Amino acid sequence: MATQQRLPPCCELLLLFNLLWCLWGSEAGQIRYSIPEELDKGSFVGSISKDLGLEPRQLAERGVRIVSRGRSQLFSLNPRSGSLVTAGRIDREELCAQSAPCLVSFNILVEDKLNLYPVEVEIVDINDNAPRFLKEDLEVKILENAAPSSRFLLMGVYDPDVGVNSIQSFKLSGSSHFSVHVQSQAHGPKYPELVLEHTLDREAEAVHHLALIAMDGGDPVRTGMARILVTVVDANDNAPVFTQPIYRVSVPENLPVGTRVLTVNATDQDEGVHAEITYSFVTITEEISQIFCLDRVTGEISTSETLDYEDSKFYELDVEARDQPGLQDRAKVLITILDVNDNAPEVVVTSGSRAIAENAPPGTVIALFQVYDKDSEQNGLVTCSVSESLPFKLEESLDNYFRLVTTTELDREQVSSYNITVTATDRGIPPLSTAKFISLDVSDINDNPPVFSRSSYSVYVPENNPKGISIFSLKAVDSDSEENAEIIYSLTKETLQGTPLSSFLSINSNTGVLYALCSFDYEQFRELNLLVSASDRGKPPLSSIVSLNLFVLDQNDNVPEILYPVLPTDGSTGVELAPRSAEPGYLVTKVVAVDKDSGQNAWLSYRLFKASEPGLFSVGLHTGEVRTARALLDRDALKQSLVVSVQDHGQPSLSATVTLTVAVASSIPDILADLGSLDLPHKSDDSSLTIYLVVAVATVSCIFFAFVMGLLVLRLWHWHKSRPLKATRKDVSNMSTSHFVGIDGVQAFLQTYSHEVSLTADSRKSHLIFPQPNYAHTLISQEGCEKNEPLLTQEDSTFCKEEDSLDQMVQ
Repeated sequence: MATQQRLPPCCELLLLFNLLWCLWGSEAGQIRYSIPEELDKGSFVGSISKDLGLEPRQLAERGVRIVSRGRSQLFSLNPRSGSLVTAGRIDREELCAQSAPCLVSFNILVEDKLNLYPVEVEIVDINDNAPRFLKEDLEVKILENAAPSSRFLLMGVYDPDVGVNSIQSFKLSGSSHFSVHVQSQAHGPKYPELVLEHTLDREAEAVHHLALIAMDGGDPVRTGMARILVTVVDANDNAPVFTQPIYRVSVPENLPVGTRVLTVNATDQDEGVHAEITYSFVTITEEISQIFCLDRVTGEISTSETLDYEDSKFYELDVEARDQPGLQDRAKVLITILDVNDNAPEVVVTSGSRAIAENAPPGTVIALFQVYDKDSEQNGLVTCSVSESLPFKLEESLDNYFRLVTTTELDREQVSSYNITVTATDRGIPPLSTAKFISLDVSDINDNPPVFSRSSYSVYVPENNPKGISIFSLKAVDSDSEENAEIIYSLTKETLQGTPLSSFLSINSNTGVLYALCSFDYEQFRELNLLVSASDRGKPPLSSIVSLNLFVLDQNDNVPEILYPVLPTDGSTGVELAPRSAEPGYLVTKVVAVDKDSGQNAWLSYRLFKASEPGLFSVGLHTGEVRTARALLDRDALKQSLVVSVQDHGQPSLSATVTLTVAVASSIPDILADLGSLDLPHKSDDSSLTIYLVVAVATVSCIFFAFVMGLLVLRLWHWHKSRPLKATRKDVSNMSTSHFVGIDGVQAFLQTYSHEVSLTADSRKSHLIFPQPNYAHTLISQEGCEKNEPLLTQEDSTFCKEEDSLDQMVQ
C-alpha cells in the first residue's frame, strides 16, 4: 500500500491561509481567493459557482462572465466545473512589483439579472528570483587615514521578491579589514555599506579584493554576488556634503519638457582638485533616466520627457556628489507629480440590448455601463446624464456602474428608434466630458388594427360586366410593422338572396381588389350591401370592418316588349276595325309596349315604320295610339297594313316592330262582307256565317262579364293587400317609374276598348273590335276618379276607370 505523500510545511500553510482568506472574504460581502504566482494555465483558483450559489451549468445559461478594466484578462471561468481558473502564468513581480499584498480585483457579471459581484484574488509571492547587484564589479577608493568604523556606500542590490523571499543577509569575504552593514529599508533596493574595521596601510597593502554575497530567506536560499576592489589612496580628509540629505519638490504633470525641477548642492572643505565636485544619479532605472536628466557640474535636475500622473505619481532619485579623489556623499530627491485634469472620462458599455419591445414596462434595463476617469480627486469624479426629453434615466450601481432604464412605456408608432447620448463629465477645472451614443430600436407589437381611409364605400358597376373583371380596390393601412402590418382582406357577408356571395364577388386577400365573378343583371338586383374585413397577421390579429355599397347601373340590354296587340299563336295577323265615317284623329287602336330597362333606356317612342297607304294613319310618338290622319275616302283600300316601330332611348337604342291590319267599312255587316271578300274562296253559305256571328257575340258577352267580375275580385284583393304594401313603399319608391309604363298602357287600353269579338280573315275568323267613340280622342286619366295616389295605387284608379267606361257603354 502506497503511503500518502505529505505536502511541504510552507504549502500547507499557504492552503490554510487561502482557506481563511476565502472565508473572511465571503463574510465581508466580497469573494476573495489566494493563489501562488507562476501557476500553470488553467490552474484552479476557486469555486465561483458555489460562491455565487449557482450550479456549474447555470454559469452559461445566466451569462456569467468576468468584467475587468485596464489590464489583460488574468482569469477565466470553467463552465463545466463552475470554477475560476488562471488564464495564463501570473508573475507577481511584473504585476505588483514590490507592493504587498498583491491584489487583483475584478467583477463577476450575471448577465440575465445584470448583477455585479466583486472578486479579489491575492497573488502570493514564491522565491523565484535571486538577489541581484546593480553592478557586479565595484571599485572603492579609501584614504589611508580613514578612521576605523568609517562607512563606504557600495552598489545597490535588488530582489524582486517580497517578504521572507527578499534579501535577508549579506556575507563579506576576502579581507579582515572590512565588514558589511545594511541600512534597513522597507521597499526597493538595499544599499550595503562597507565598514572599515582596522586602519589601512597603503604601503603594506594598497589593494584589497573582496567578495560580497547577498542571501534571501527563501527555501531553498538564493544568492547573488558582487566583486569589490578596494584601493587605498592618499589622504583627502574631507568628503563633499549635501546641503540637505533629502530634497522634496512637487511639480504638475503638464510641466513642459526641459523645465528645471530643482538643483541639488554639495560642498567640500578641501581645496583644489579635492574640492571639485561632480553630480550623478545613483543606480536609477532606465525609465527614470529617460524622464529626468542631471547636470554633472551644476546639479540641476530637469525633465527630458513629458510627465504623466497616471503613469507614476511619485519619483525617488538618489544623487551622488563626488570630489576628484573619490570621496562622495549622497542625497535623496523626492519628486511628487501633481494631477491636472488632462483626461476625459471614459464610458464602457458592459452589457445591453439594441432593441426593446414597445410594451416594456417602465424601469426596464436597456444597458449597463461603467464610467471612470484616470485623473484623481476632483478631476476623477464623474457625473453621468441623459437628455431629459427622452423617456430614459440613469440609475447608479456599485463601482461606478450605471443602468440605463426606461421611465415610461414606449410607442413605436410615434418613435421607432432612439439615439441616446450618455454624457459623462468630470469635476475638474475646466471640466472634461465624453459622449457615448447608444442606438435603441423599438420593436413592434400588434397594438394597432388596420384602418380604412373611409367609413364606407360606394361602387357603381354597369350591368353585363365581363366575368372576373376588377370593379374596385380597397386599401387599409396598419401603423404597425412587419407581419403586424400585413393585411388580409375578406368578405364577411356569406349569402345574397339565398345564393352564396362567393358566386357573385371575390376579393384578393392581399391587395384588396374586388372582382366580379358573374355578369350582373340590373333587372335581377340593383344594390348589394357588403361588409369587408381587413385583418392583420399579428398575434392576436386585429381587424376592422367597413361597409361597401355596390350599385348596378342599368345598360340598354332589353328590347322593348310589345304587349298589345298580341299576335295569335296560329301565325295569323290581328285585324283592327275602322269605320269609313271616321274623322281625322279617330283612334283606331293603341300599341302597348314595355321595356325591362330603367331610366332613359326604358323611355319608349312609337313611329309608323311602314304603311300600305302613306299619310292615312299616324302613330302617337309617346302614346302609341294609331289614329286616322285624314278622313277615309271611297278610294282607300279596305285592308290597310301598318308596321309600327317601338324604340327606346338607350345608347345604342333597341327597337321592336309589330304589324297591324286595319279593315275599313261603313258598318259591321259591310265589314263582315268586306272581310268575306278578303277570304279565300269557300263553299260555306250565308246562313253558316250568321250562326258563327251569333255564337261569337254570345261568347264575347260571356267573356266580357267574366272580365268585369274578375276586375271586381282583383279590386278587392288589391285593397286587402294595399295595407301591408304600405310598409314596403319605401323600397318600391326607389324603383324607376318606367317599370309601370307598360302596365298603365294596358290599363288605359282596357278602359278604352271594353268589348272585343275574335274573328280571323284566313279561316273566316277575324278580330272584331267595338270602340267607344266617347273615348276615341284620348286615354282615360285618373282625374275621373279624383285620385292622386302614387304608383302603388294604380290598380285602384284602374278600377274606377273601368266603372266609368261601363256606365258610358250602358248609356
